[in-house]
Amino acid sequence: MVNLKNYRIVMKLFVLLLTFTVITSCAEKKFFVTRIEGKEIGITQQTETASDNAQQQAQQIESFIKPYRENIDKDLSLVLANAPETIDKSGEWQTPMGNFLSDITLEKSNVIFKKRANKEIDVCLLNHGGIRTIISKGDVTARNAYEIMPFENSAIVVGLKGEQILEMTQYIIAEKKPHPLKGLTFTIGKDNQPKAILVNGQPLENTKTYYVVTSDYLVNGGDNMLFFKKATERYDLDYKLRNIIIDYFKANKVIKAEKDQRINKEL
Repeated sequence: MVNLKNYRIVMKLFVLLLTFTVITSCAEKKFFVTRIEGKEIGITQQTETASDNAQQQAQQIESFIKPYRENIDKDLSLVLANAPETIDKSGEWQTPMGNFLSDITLEKSNVIFKKRANKEIDVCLLNHGGIRTIISKGDVTARNAYEIMPFENSAIVVGLKGEQILEMTQYIIAEKKPHPLKGLTFTIGKDNQPKAILVNGQPLENTKTYYVVTSDYLVNGGDNMLFFKKATERYDLDYKLRNIIIDYFKANKVIKAEKDQRINKEL
């Protein structure tokens, strides 16, 4: 005779086992990476199996762009001016190239700024790292401008209080780089602090607003020039720095850099 009590226990265990099996089978399965394999596939400019059609298309494209390339090369090679001597980037606190670029940037930008805002630019500050090459002695072309300033940076004028001009001088001293500078002169004291700060030959006034022309890259905090972030006014001249150089080349047949001392250091 079957023991009913034992039968019920066996049935309960069977039901539990069946339920567990169903739940486990429905659960989300997890997969694990056990091995990664790879192989190098060489890429060549043109494979031996390239079709004649592809070659014809490449020739058609080359024929299409050739006249444009030749015209561009002709424009870039046109002689615009002459440099009696090489304008290089050598110097501890300032360089011939830095003087040249800051001078012409202030000069060309000021013409536009006076017309638009009826104000004068006081200072020009650019970054030494933005100058990519020098102007060699001899003929000067538009290609030289592209080599000097290959970036699409534009001239921006900002209004800065005298306090920020002071920060600018402290930044230059701390950086120890010959950043292009025009309109601002000062002396580095024996304590490594700026002194005798002059803007256009006049003593710096902390509360006065000075107008500084620079690049959009620096205005937005490039090279950690954070004092530009405190500008009280901003004017976009829509004038690329490269075009400033080209326009100057066109207007001046002889290119030279001023050698006046803008930053002095106490001995």
